[in-house]
Parts: sequence; structure tokens; C-alpha cells
Amino acid sequence: MTVFSDLGILLSETQANLAATFSTNKILSPSVVLSRQRAQRGAARGVVANSGCANCCVGEQGLYDAAEMTELAAAHTGVSADDMLVCSTGMIGVELPMALLRQHVGNVSLSGDGGHDFARSIMTTDTRRKDLAVSIDLGGRKVVLGGAAKGVGMIHPNMATMLAFVATDAPVEQSFLQSALSRAVDDSFNMCSVDGDQSTNDTVLVFANGQAGGDEVVAGTPEAEAFEEALTFVCTSLAKEMVRDGEGAKKLIEVTVGEAGTMADARKAAREISTSSLVKAMVHGNDPNWGRIMMALGKSGADMDESKIDIFIDDIQIVHEGKAIPFHMDSVVSSMASSPDVRFRVSLNLGGESATAWGCDLTEEYVTFNSAYST
Repeated sequence: MTVFSDLGILLSETQANLAATFSTNKILSPSVVLSRQRAQRGAARGVVANSGCANCCVGEQGLYDAAEMTELAAAHTGVSADDMLVCSTGMIGVELPMALLRQHVGNVSLSGDGGHDFARSIMTTDTRRKDLAVSIDLGGRKVVLGGAAKGVGMIHPNMATMLAFVATDAPVEQSFLQSALSRAVDDSFNMCSVDGDQSTNDTVLVFANGQAGGDEVVAGTPEAEAFEEALTFVCTSLAKEMVRDGEGAKKLIEVTVGEAGTMADARKAAREISTSSLVKAMVHGNDPNWGRIMMALGKSGADMDESKIDIFIDDIQIVHEGKAIPFHMDSVVSSMASSPDVRFRVSLNLGGESATAWGCDLTEEYVTFNSAYST
């Protein structure tokens, strides 16, 4: 992994199987367009990523610049440009500073332990880097999965989130890798939101180069189950860190909707609560105004019976069978105020499906910051 200031390169020593998900926004950065085209091959050597400029809404020049970015990175690392993907993040409507990139890409230093520097290079309004690595036993061999991500604003993904990268030395069959990533993204990045706005540049990439050796991990095996569990853990950890570091955020909101009739209902109900501006504001003020949770739940479109709904705030039950029950207000307020995490649990009592979503509180700092983002 390599870095130069606001430019980073993630490079595999050998050709790696690739899985990818991208933003479903109708307005896409040319960096996303180019990477999505190249990702269809299911293999790559790496990705070059820049922060500070989204390379979006700049016309055809954006696609030329994205391609040149990969050519510059490829020339520096000694690989084919077709084997490099590109990711950009930052201000929309600004062209990539190609003169600076041409001048400085050669200064990117190659390092086998540059993961922290790579995570730092892709930060924009993030206040801290977001990265982690886990090792697991896979059929008697130790493999490692390392991940890095950025994003604290314009986060309400669908198919991906801002920018996230995972690299592993496990030998993983490509079609299973793609399926595992899609499921992991559904349970992690697609269940987090900072402000309800989906980025034009959302990208998640997973590289598996097989350097750990051994048989390829294929679907339907114990090794596949263990790998997917680790991948989901990495994605979930990164997603939560992005929400926790949301622009101006003080608190992480975790919403679990259980006993739903279907998984789809559980997911959309949890997401609706976690993204409600009124719920986010009440968390900021440590106000256990449970009616807002009920309101958000009701407008989610999930199937429900009001007379069966139970609601808990930090494990303190405040609603039973759709009606308020006696609870100690000061205890709930104290619980919400004393922890950086606030947990809502809603039981629909209609079935056996459950889903968890993550959001953050809505603060004065968020409004102030985003009211003058470009000035």
C-alpha cells in the first residue's frame, strides 16, 4: 500500500480476483464509470484513489482524466493500466488537478505496511482514519483481511458506500467473492446513513490475490462460510466507524428491528428510523421522545400491527403493545446522555426476521459545516 498526500495506491503483488459494488446514483463520477467497466473482468492489480476532488460533473474530460490517473499509477508501479481501477472523492464539479498528479504520482512510496497511510490519504472531512485487519484460520491456513474506508458526509448508500477497500491473501473464487461482498454490503454499508444523501462516487472493492496458498475458497464450503463471516465483520466495522465519525456527530445510533415478518421489512424499518431527522435530533438532545420512533416506523412501509409493537431505548422498555408504559424518565435520559452509543430496539412481533441499521445524531455542527462547504 502506498501514499502521497491526498493520493494513495493500493497494489497487489500479483493479479487478484476482484469483487466490486458501486453507487446507484444516476449522476456518477467518471472515475466510477471507468472502474465499473474494468471491474467486469473480475480481476485487477490495484486501485489509485485521490481525495479532495470527486471528478464528477466535469463532462468528458473526467473520463479522460480518470483513465490518465490509472496510466500514471500503472507506470509508477510497473503494471498495466487496464489492471488499475480509480476512485475519487471530494468536491463535485471540479476537474482533477492533473498537472499536480503528473508531477507527484512518482513520489508515492511503495510499502508493504502502508495500510495506515493509505487510509489517511483518502480522507476528506473525516476526522480520523478508518482501517482494520483481521486474521482467520481457513482450512488450516492463516489468511488476513485488511480494510480501509473513508466518508463522513453524503452517506446514505445503496449498493456501496463512499469509498471502501478490502484486500486479502486468501484464494477466493471470483463469483463467490462477488456474492459474498454483495451480501456483506447489504448487511453493513447499505444499513448505515449519516445524512440521507447518496454519493455520486460510492465504491467498495475487494481484492483476493491467493498469496496465502491452498485450495480456492468456493461457495458451499466451511471455508466459504468462515471467509464471508470475516468479510462481513470488516465491512460492518468500517461502516460503523464512518457513521460514528459523521460530520458533526456526537453519538452513534444503532437501530435493531426484530420479529419482523420478512427481512425486507426489518431492513427498511430499521433504516427509516435511523435516518429520520427528528429521531436524530432527539438523540442529540438526549430526549426519549419515543413517538418519533413510532412515526418513522409507521412511514417505513413495513408490515406491522400497532397493537403488537414494543420499543426499547438502551434496553429500557418504554412501549408495550403499541402504548407507553411507565418508565423512569430520568433514567432513560441519563442512559442516552452517558454513552456515545444510543440503541433502539423495536419488536414487531410478527415473525422471526431481524435487521440492524446505524445512524448518527443531527447536530448544530453538521448544519454549520455543510452550510459553507465550498466557501
